[in-house]
Amino acid sequence: MRIGIPREIKTLEGRVALVPAACGDLVQAGHDVFIEAGAGSKSGFSDEDFQQVGVEVLPDAEALYGKSELVVKVKEPIEGDLQYLRSDHQLFCYLHLAAEPKLTDRLLDIGLTGVAFETVEEDDGSLPLLAPMSNIAGRIGVQVGTHLLHQPEGGRGVLLGGLPAADRGHVVVLGAGAAGGNAARLAASSGARVTVFDKRQDRLAEMMAIGPNVTALYPYGDTVADFVSKADLVIGAVLITGARAPHVISREMISSMNEGAVVVDISVDQGGCVETTRPTTYADPTYQVDGVTHFAVTNMPGAVPRTSSQALSAAILPYVQRMARPDWEAMEPLARGVNVRKGELVHPALKKA
Repeated sequence: MRIGIPREIKTLEGRVALVPAACGDLVQAGHDVFIEAGAGSKSGFSDEDFQQVGVEVLPDAEALYGKSELVVKVKEPIEGDLQYLRSDHQLFCYLHLAAEPKLTDRLLDIGLTGVAFETVEEDDGSLPLLAPMSNIAGRIGVQVGTHLLHQPEGGRGVLLGGLPAADRGHVVVLGAGAAGGNAARLAASSGARVTVFDKRQDRLAEMMAIGPNVTALYPYGDTVADFVSKADLVIGAVLITGARAPHVISREMISSMNEGAVVVDISVDQGGCVETTRPTTYADPTYQVDGVTHFAVTNMPGAVPRTSSQALSAAILPYVQRMARPDWEAMEPLARGVNVRKGELVHPALKKA
């Protein structure tokens, strides 16, 4: 199989889908692996690092896509990628099509087979290729939120952990999956008061076990509204596999929050779980609605490309190895991950979108 790894061109995106060691395993398995020049540079991997394990470095995207059968990248393709995609390509990356109808239409018009990392689903319902980036995004959400609460950033001037004779900050986390769970753990470890909402009893129990400063509750509408109105930092981490995220926080709830409070919507890739969310980039990451700072960068793990690339590469390599086989769709998790094929929507959640 001819496997190509393009350079990511989304704004300030520094990740690379496969690190040199993973590429070396693919080369040793008999595959031809290509990478676009500079694709690993922001993650700390030089072209020479890839060449040393047998990868052929190609000068530009046109050459890369032209020689590849299986295209493995990180983020969804944008115009600089789409012009080179063909109907005989297999595309393996994060797609988030539920929130991207125009991209969906383009991929359907091209007629390729698109398998989304975020919808590769194991028999137990776990999402092994979404989990590592969700883990990172959850932690980044708290780190960024903590900074945005500083008064010079327009925040409330709250230190999450508090001090003797000073209140602790209050963090509300919506969703106790990989992203929300990591956010809750980091916020709790800083000493903040943390309230986590989720519908799953087992996840609520996990959150309660973090420590005495964590409360875990079912997301009844009035209860969510009450806690959000008093929060210093809200982390949105709601996920329905393959589908657009529901709006759990309304515009009215945002209006009820204190001026200088912060909302970080990790669910933005799937449309956002906050009604006032709109996608941003690291070039211009924040905006305000009713005095509340919103951070809704669509590639949050891209801020730590070295860590993210290593974690992502380790997670996807076994699936790339399987996709390089003619019978790859016999592997149920990959079959569940197919979003588009030969001009048709395949994933059930997308058909409902």
